[in-house]
Amino acid sequence: MINRNKNLFYQIIIFISFISIISALYIEFILLIPACKLCLYQRIPYLLSMIFGFFGYFFSKNKIWLYLLIMTFITSLILSGYHLGIENNIFKEFSGCTNENLNLIDKTELLQNLNNFLPNCKDVNFKIFGLSLATINFILSIALTLITTRYVLNEKNR
Repeated sequence: MINRNKNLFYQIIIFISFISIISALYIEFILLIPACKLCLYQRIPYLLSMIFGFFGYFFSKNKIWLYLLIMTFITSLILSGYHLGIENNIFKEFSGCTNENLNLIDKTELLQNLNNFLPNCKDVNFKIFGLSLATINFILSIALTLITTRYVLNEKNR
């Protein structure tokens, strides 16, 4: 029964991560809302959680996958929290988030940079229920971190 619960847990993590990635891709490529650099970085923890969830599902006797999931969701929490802070002017954008490189003099560099255009990280281009995607990711990251941590603590008590 314990192994079945663990497999269900990993399936849920994989499903949530998959839906998160598919939603981001849908918004970017179907709705044509460009993603900023931090938005792209925030997808990495969900890709990793799908991989860890997959290995956890098939090798569920090893608890390392649960600890890797916790670290992954904490990383997602930090990334989304930083992005949320930038959107709300709590933190200053890092240089990769701004489009200040458009002050170039060389025409070829300018054209190349225009082709690689990404929006500023502080600009909110899309909202769901009045919340930016960084805010939704922050809330989801908190929930997944707490759920996974609680699951690990319950596993230790068994």
